[in-house]
Amino acid sequence: MNEDELLKRITVNPEIFGGKPIIRGRRLAVEHILGMLAAGDDFETLLEGYPWLEREDIQACLAYAHRMVEHERVEPSVMESVA
Repeated sequence: MNEDELLKRITVNPEIFGGKPIIRGRRLAVEHILGMLAAGDDFETLLEGYPWLEREDIQACLAYAHRMVEHERVEPSVMESVA
């Protein structure tokens, strides 16, 4: 499944979580899945915790995060050292 197909799994509904991106119209926010992955949970743990969730849904969350940051630029700040 390519990235564009995966991203079709991410939807926005103003009635759910104030319009935050969610998975397939369900009450599970992309940010929640990303947070669980960042905390060290693996795909299998997520799939066990949410029986309706599919592996492609998790991949879609990662693809969504990638799209959000792929053009982001961070300018390094110059810090003066104090001697």
